[in-house]
Amino acid sequence: MKKLFLIIGLASLTLTFTSCERDITSLNEDPKHPTEVPSGVLFASAEHALLDQVLSANVNRNITRFFTQQWSETTYTDETNYDMVTRPIPRNHYNRMMASASATINSPGVLSALRDARRFLDSEGVDAVTKNNNIAMIELVNVYAWANLVDTYGDIPYFGALKATAENPGSAEIPYDDAKAIYLDLIKRIDAAVAMINTTGSGYSNDLIYKGDMSKWKKMGNSLKFRMAVTLADSDPALAKTYAEAAYTAGLFTDKLDNFGLQTFPSGLLSNPVYQDVIQSGRNDFVPSDILVDFMNTTSDPRRATWFTQVAGAYVGGVYGDQNVFSSYSHFTNVISGENAQGFLLDFSEIQFLRTEAAARGFSVGDTAANLYSAAIKASMAEYNINDATATAFIAANPYNAVNWKKSIGEQAWVAMFNKGFQAWNFARRLDFPVFQNPGGSVVESVPVRMRYSDQEYLLNAKNVNAAASKIGGDKVSTKLFWDKF
Repeated sequence: MKKLFLIIGLASLTLTFTSCERDITSLNEDPKHPTEVPSGVLFASAEHALLDQVLSANVNRNITRFFTQQWSETTYTDETNYDMVTRPIPRNHYNRMMASASATINSPGVLSALRDARRFLDSEGVDAVTKNNNIAMIELVNVYAWANLVDTYGDIPYFGALKATAENPGSAEIPYDDAKAIYLDLIKRIDAAVAMINTTGSGYSNDLIYKGDMSKWKKMGNSLKFRMAVTLADSDPALAKTYAEAAYTAGLFTDKLDNFGLQTFPSGLLSNPVYQDVIQSGRNDFVPSDILVDFMNTTSDPRRATWFTQVAGAYVGGVYGDQNVFSSYSHFTNVISGENAQGFLLDFSEIQFLRTEAAARGFSVGDTAANLYSAAIKASMAEYNINDATATAFIAANPYNAVNWKKSIGEQAWVAMFNKGFQAWNFARRLDFPVFQNPGGSVVESVPVRMRYSDQEYLLNAKNVNAAASKIGGDKVSTKLFWDKF
């Protein structure tokens, strides 16, 4: 095999961006003369592609902030009314996360880059400890991306997917696998990856998130397992309890510095995706929604001043689903849309809310639901530098309701997960709070609880995608995922 060893750092890695949407994983391959790239470069590109896609506010690729009705639009209203056909959002998300099911289609993504990183690692001659740590890092990002796809679509091609390479393209027709079976396999992969980690050694120096710090990666693996375990709670309570308690015992995130993501995005092409889509674009397309802002106004939430500007001395959200005049409503502050603002895919405040939910369900996770509810809100407040006294006063005015714990946790987690679209969507679907109303101009049957399958699959993999749609109850946004039981 022809090998091309690229000695590049993060700055030169950005030169591989080829599209206006910053796709950094595009690698042109000649099937007759495959190119081998250092696995650390591919790993870093997969990390950035994951951050870029999951945190993006680009309406061509990610409208989960509208699934949870926390943002409103000004210029257009298609996306707040869930038009995902005019802009092929399901296709774009699927391709950026996984790439096409076969290498016959040039659609590189997070998982295809990780696949190649794992292949190329075997020939790099690193010591056993470092190699195992690198494998564990690749696996944990793999699991995160696969779980995101299951949480988005339900059944997907998994066990037979991404087997193809440039040398052996294979078929684009890949069977779909049962979502729960995928979930359980992913949890096994987390356990295997965490077991490989040696915290006395390090991982990839290219690592954008933890810089190869394996103690951080170990916590990330346990925390990801905990998230997935709690997600299973309604569909398989006993198994969820077992997995959640094991993950808690093994060690979860303990503060914001453990978060899986970037505490501060660098400038330039690697800047905060929200900045690129909201500010750098030169457009004024988004404002916070009245649904979120009105709720925060009723609770006198101190995070308003950190997240939003005021209009005539008040916090005012744009009407959800309608066209709004940009100048008439509150805007996002630099904390949300600044070039160097933070961006997290899994974080301490989310884990604290998940612990609260786990305790409310009777899991043994170190404290009572009431105490963890307070700790979770304080974690969110601290994430945005709001002092403990202010957070304590807020909790006293908005106490935990043990009788209606899903409402208490669901609403406060929804606020805390502001600007974390996929995270907020998971809480809202599982806990059924807040209760969203389908806007009057909606083009679908309900507020989405899943995303439809990619339209490309109906062209390239028609037999299998049609069978999958039939199995799950129809390829509709109202078809609930296996774990969304109520």
